[in-house]
Amino acid sequence: MNILIVNRYGDPDVEEFSYELDKLLHHHGHHTSIYKENLLGEAPPLFSGEHPPDLVIVIGGDGTILLTTQRMPVQVPIIGINYGEVGFLADIEPEEISTFVSHLTEPLPLEARMRIELRINGQHIGTALNEALIVTDRPAKMLKFLIHINGNVAERFRADGLIISTPTGSTAYAMSAGGPIVDPRVEGFLMVPLAPFMLSNRPHLIDSSRTVSITLEATKPAKLVIDGQTEIHLETSSTIELSKSPSPALFIDAGQNFFEKINRKLRHL
Repeated sequence: MNILIVNRYGDPDVEEFSYELDKLLHHHGHHTSIYKENLLGEAPPLFSGEHPPDLVIVIGGDGTILLTTQRMPVQVPIIGINYGEVGFLADIEPEEISTFVSHLTEPLPLEARMRIELRINGQHIGTALNEALIVTDRPAKMLKFLIHINGNVAERFRADGLIISTPTGSTAYAMSAGGPIVDPRVEGFLMVPLAPFMLSNRPHLIDSSRTVSITLEATKPAKLVIDGQTEIHLETSSTIELSKSPSPALFIDAGQNFFEKINRKLRHL
């Protein structure tokens, strides 16, 4: 099996662990390479879209996993080894890696995770695995949002911002903002207002087959942040259209029960 190892950048402990993992994978007959950013911190492509690896193993936290999925020219199977704080997206702890590698065979058991495509005026601006966040560029200033679902006005409200989350991202910023934990097998758009002006403005979970758009009605400068990695300036009265990406993220099913894993990790927060 051809395997690409991706490290959290600039962490000596992670780098040392990656070399040990590389030796272990070679011992079990796999062909490996370790992705390296250059000394300037620039990021070459993870791999060629024409010749992708069979598996990407990410050593780091959730941020490294999100960045890795963003940099993939095509989505390939991925699994994370948790070298972060909590690691909701990482299914393997460092001490479990020997057992995991010894059972690593094809076909790989996969779990598809829905991603959200975002467009402005029909132009693709990004794809989110966790969430897209709309916030003002100016602290302590509220934004006005208009939500259309299937062409009908569903809600109009004022808030400090809006989180547009996938079910996978429901355990990230959306959870901190008061949103529900959503089973990742559910396919829908979770929208959580940040500090809404009216307490009646509650989180919504909307089926991904519906046509959903969000219009900024305020004249204040705002930005869209995708998976905490990419920032996009939003013009006045921008309308963001949401759709389910035809290219989901592909996570290795490590045999962990989602709800048991979430309960265990939340105990460490």
